Amino acid sequence: MLPSCTRCSLPATIRTVLKSASGLTASDPASDPASMSTLKGWIKSIRGHKNVSFISISDGSTYEPLQAVYRGVLGPEYSIGASVQLTGKLQPSRGRQEVEFLISKSSVLGPCDTMEYPIQKKNLPTKVLRDHAHLRFRTTQTTALMHLRDGILRDWHDWFESNAFTYIHTPVLTSSDCEGAGETFSLSSNVFPDRVNLTVSSQLHLEAPTHAVSRTYTLSPCFRAEPSATPRHLAEFYMLEGEVVVDTLDGLMDVVEDGIKSTLKSMLRGTTDRSERLRDALLAIRSSDVVRDTMADLNTTMYEPFARMTYAKAIKILTKHHAVTPFNHPPIPGHGLSLEHEKHLAADRPIFITHYPAAIKPFYMLPADNDTVACFDLLLPSLGEIAGGSLREHRLSHLEASLPSEEYAWYADLRRYGSIPHGGWGMGWDRWISWITGVDNVKDVVAFPRWVGHCKY
Repeated sequence: MLPSCTRCSLPATIRTVLKSASGLTASDPASDPASMSTLKGWIKSIRGHKNVSFISISDGSTYEPLQAVYRGVLGPEYSIGASVQLTGKLQPSRGRQEVEFLISKSSVLGPCDTMEYPIQKKNLPTKVLRDHAHLRFRTTQTTALMHLRDGILRDWHDWFESNAFTYIHTPVLTSSDCEGAGETFSLSSNVFPDRVNLTVSSQLHLEAPTHAVSRTYTLSPCFRAEPSATPRHLAEFYMLEGEVVVDTLDGLMDVVEDGIKSTLKSMLRGTTDRSERLRDALLAIRSSDVVRDTMADLNTTMYEPFARMTYAKAIKILTKHHAVTPFNHPPIPGHGLSLEHEKHLAADRPIFITHYPAAIKPFYMLPADNDTVACFDLLLPSLGEIAGGSLREHRLSHLEASLPSEEYAWYADLRRYGSIPHGGWGMGWDRWISWITGVDNVKDVVAFPRWVGHCKY
């Protein structure tokens, strides 16, 4: 079923025209006025012969450009990158493609200087594309990535809605530092009496409505002033976060596992028009020779139960492996896991690593046995950490003993007035897209990436 607008007449796209003309035969009259369409798009390539010109045109609705045929010679204003309006009709093609668009009328809407236009070659280095992030949407891969981000987000919205979660718009400006790591962007302004920060996580604010509606979530921008320029880090990124009234850590991990499995199945096995478009987008992204094949990891994640292992056991396994095949960074009890440790633990299937030492985790996590907290990190094959979560400390007296400052008095009020056991998690959205697509650098799955030293737009 094609997208529709009940109160307006949306212009035709290449996709809608191709859909409406499915089953076209050679006997169909090319000059039938009732079957004429007008398309707008950008020229991807152009070649001319003595009496005929061929234009490849794209409008972003498909991942293969449509070949348009003009009987005659087009002027020099018809160049790569120029936007054009073409009126004509689809007809069976004599070339490799099934159909082509026979032009009866054309005009250039926006000219493009080919001597200066940087997006001309079919395959450009990623650094060149990052330096022209405002124009890289014209490439097939970036177009497909934007469609995929949009479609997967809708699948997650559907999953949350089917499980009675309420979407919350959480603030970007905050007086707190959720992680307590001191990696915030601070702002000074006459508007506020005290310093404010750009949020590093929506978790604390998301807990407030959870104490009224039980299940909440958000997908919001987060900001961390990290000096890291690795392929996994950005200064501005998106986090998918959920909070839910729940009694056990296993129950919370069940929720996270079901969300991941369900949304992957919707994308890869679903029968809706959206699912088909997502699979088309994934194929278009993978047409690049720099993209890693992820199908084995996706299938394992969809169908295999996620493993669950305590941090203490993980350290023992890593230490034993390190004695035979040394890691670059030795596993140290009481410290966090490095990326190579995470990938080793998740080599065969996704795994929850639970019950980290309380000393290396934030104040809001619920204490568990043996100086640990009821928390988890979820590790995915070939990626490492994708999500982290915990049961939250819901007892007022225990929370007040560990609150870092008076700025969190409002957070303590949630426990003072009708507290309830609950937990939540956060998942790096850009890493999620990177893992699904096999585009290993998160800078290349974000529309306008910001990282240390780079905020061009």
